[in-house]
Amino acid sequence: MNPAQRTNYVPASRLMGWLERFSGAHGGQDSLQDTDDGVMLRMRDGATATLAAPWPAEGRPGRGTNILERLVSVTAQERSYGILLLRRGGFAVGVAKAGKLVAHKVGSASGRSRGTDPAAAVIERASQEASRLFAGAAFEYLGTGGDRQLVDSVLSVPALRRYADTTRLAPIPVQELKMDALMRAAADFASVRIHITDVHK
Repeated sequence: MNPAQRTNYVPASRLMGWLERFSGAHGGQDSLQDTDDGVMLRMRDGATATLAAPWPAEGRPGRGTNILERLVSVTAQERSYGILLLRRGGFAVGVAKAGKLVAHKVGSASGRSRGTDPAAAVIERASQEASRLFAGAAFEYLGTGGDRQLVDSVLSVPALRRYADTTRLAPIPVQELKMDALMRAAADFASVRIHITDVHK
């Protein structure tokens, strides 16, 4: 048997339906356990799904009679977060609440003078836009993705250093930096993160 792993992001409003479909596709649920990594569901065919809330545990628990109901409840809480996504050649910056962007900017390093280091150009532009957007917003968390070194470089710029200590959400993978990718990231940062291990016989 060869396990295959993947990660899905599912909003609170769709989680129960997703769980029903996942269970049906794997012969039904065998066990459910609360672990340090999240709520683990083990299916009868050996597949597992570990569900983690998007927000850090910090005294605002969800309501419900069981751990899945509480997970849905805490995920549905409307919290705000800054977004900083960077890759060599482009950036996406935003402020979001409850999965929706309230401010945003997507850009690239193009248009700079020939010979300029693309990474340096991205850091410069991203830091300028992040400073502008973040200055006029209040948010609890910072969601990042893409090139970690570029993210750290942007957050080391004097105007942004205070955000380096903002509580981080789990980083997300970034394949491209366009507006639809930023919108998807805003939704994913506010969704249940599901790590799935399928067992193929």
